[in-house]
Amino acid sequence: MQSTTNASDSTLMVACLCASWCGTCDSYRPLFRQLQSQFPSILLHWVDIEDESDLVDPMEVENFPTVLIAKGENPLFFGTLLPHIETLQRLITSCIGGQAPTAPTVQGVDALLRRLQSFHRENGLQCP
Repeated sequence: MQSTTNASDSTLMVACLCASWCGTCDSYRPLFRQLQSQFPSILLHWVDIEDESDLVDPMEVENFPTVLIAKGENPLFFGTLLPHIETLQRLITSCIGGQAPTAPTVQGVDALLRRLQSFHRENGLQCP
């Protein structure tokens, strides 16, 4: 399913960085997919760090699943988030409501965000 929402300063992007060999990620993927119907105005991107290494490199993602939530060019959350969909739903709701603080600076996150946004502009984000 293609997302038809255009990335803008007010669009919330949620990217889940995973690996196909990760059992935890495998159980998370269908839950993550369900978020599109619950939050139709957000952009979802499932990123397999090996299949889409050009988006992730040179950043090292060591823990899975790692979630990046950003509004426009501002990262709001970046960290490991186990497949507790209720936790991610609450975090997204907080970000939509403007109650999430700007994420602490993590080296490489800004560049990763720019690459994801560029990818979206060129190809459109696909719901997993």
